[in-house]
Amino acid sequence: MSIRDWPAAERPREKLLAQGAAALSDAELLAIFLRTGVAGVSAVDLARRLLADFGSLRALLEADLIGFSEHLGLGPAKYAQLQAVLEMARRHLAERLRRDSALESPQAVRDYLKARLRHEPHELFGCLFLDARHRVLAFEVLFHGTIDGASVYPRQVVKRALAHNAAALILTHNHPSGVAEPSQADRQLTTRLKDALALVDVRVLDHFIVGDGEPLSMAELGWL
Repeated sequence: MSIRDWPAAERPREKLLAQGAAALSDAELLAIFLRTGVAGVSAVDLARRLLADFGSLRALLEADLIGFSEHLGLGPAKYAQLQAVLEMARRHLAERLRRDSALESPQAVRDYLKARLRHEPHELFGCLFLDARHRVLAFEVLFHGTIDGASVYPRQVVKRALAHNAAALILTHNHPSGVAEPSQADRQLTTRLKDALALVDVRVLDHFIVGDGEPLSMAELGWL
């Protein structure tokens, strides 16, 4: 049966318009993105099949072009559309974050860092540079690879903070393993950076570690 023959309340697009996007399942949301199915398979059934093949919605969203295009109903055009949607979402979160004080919008900070770092296959270390009112000036990824005391240079972090005329900053890095638990090296690095930045009157407000769930705040754990 075609989706057009379904009751209106059960069609993904009509359901979204009536109840909001949060009311839809992963398969229904993906079906709206796909727009059409393939011969003999509705968009919703195709979406369910793709989710089963990839294992999760997140795995589908983070697939590379080759892995994405190997699946029925997908290809370079759909991949390009998906990447555009994801980038628009990241830019929306960045704009939302810039409107308010980072300390007054802790969830906005978490949402942005998740969108920016959670999908990365390798460790990245970055900084949210803030003004005196703790509004976001910029976000930069400063270091790539294994994050430890030997690979993150306080001099470079200080240099970029001064370049942005930042009064404070938030440190962040991701754990591709998905486990956000900070290591002893993470804690030592945070202390080194905090001490180096204090010499130029730049405060370290937090260090977020991004994994599979909500980013972990070292400040909330009392480690800053």
